[in-house]
Amino acid sequence: MKKKMLLFFSLISLVTLSGCAKWIDRGESITAVGSSALQPLVETAAEEYQNQHPGRFINVQGGGSGTGLSQVQSGAVEIGNSDLFAEEKKGIDAEKLVDHKVAVVGITPIVNKNIGLKDISLENLRKIFLGEIKNWQEIGGKDLPVVILNRAAGSGTRATFEKWVLDGKTAVQAQEQDSSGMVRSIVADTPGAISYTAFSYVSDEVGTLSIDGVKPTDENVTTNKWIIWSYEHMYTLGKPKQLTDEFLAYMLSDDVQEKIIGQLGYIPVSKMEVERDWQGNLVK
Repeated sequence: MKKKMLLFFSLISLVTLSGCAKWIDRGESITAVGSSALQPLVETAAEEYQNQHPGRFINVQGGGSGTGLSQVQSGAVEIGNSDLFAEEKKGIDAEKLVDHKVAVVGITPIVNKNIGLKDISLENLRKIFLGEIKNWQEIGGKDLPVVILNRAAGSGTRATFEKWVLDGKTAVQAQEQDSSGMVRSIVADTPGAISYTAFSYVSDEVGTLSIDGVKPTDENVTTNKWIIWSYEHMYTLGKPKQLTDEFLAYMLSDDVQEKIIGQLGYIPVSKMEVERDWQGNLVK
């Protein structure tokens, strides 16, 4: 009797496991890797998409734009998130990749709230990151040493900032961080600190600086009065297929473009009054 019962439960277990295996087989998943500036938007959209489509999974990871572009080019992931055009990144064959622009992000200098400044000239901002200004008192702030915090070398946020603020020069060597959230926390806790981040990461913990009287606002980005901005790209290796194609279509749907993007501090591409090519030239 005991042997029969054990056999019965073994058969039940096999049937159950077989059913689970079939359910798992029906599940689909893709991975999107790259830009930390774009990460909060993709994570939020992925969560909403998965709620609407049980059994489909969108794995979202950071790592920076350079990582996203190299990973998608190699075929290691389905989507490479980037603040940069693929043409801007060395070692990337842009002709193999398909660009899906899903949003625009403004990038702003952020500072410790106690530096004593609200506005800075573009020239002085450049001098700070090139190491030519070393104390806030030199430009009307408090007597505090300037503490620079950079994003890591592969960061699209850093590349965008250096392109538009430093005329393509490399910022002076300083502490670096991969995570936008960590950058914000360090700036908030460090007297005299300055860095830069996407609008979507700005919080009450830190201060922002207007540049030559122009404030870092969405409206000023849409007209190019605020020049430190970039497209948010989701690249695929060739034409996207199946779940990748469906998720990218969802990213461009009204559900995301009208309901999620603005809430998270991004700007829909459709609201831009100007358009840039990969070299930074205005084409609209």
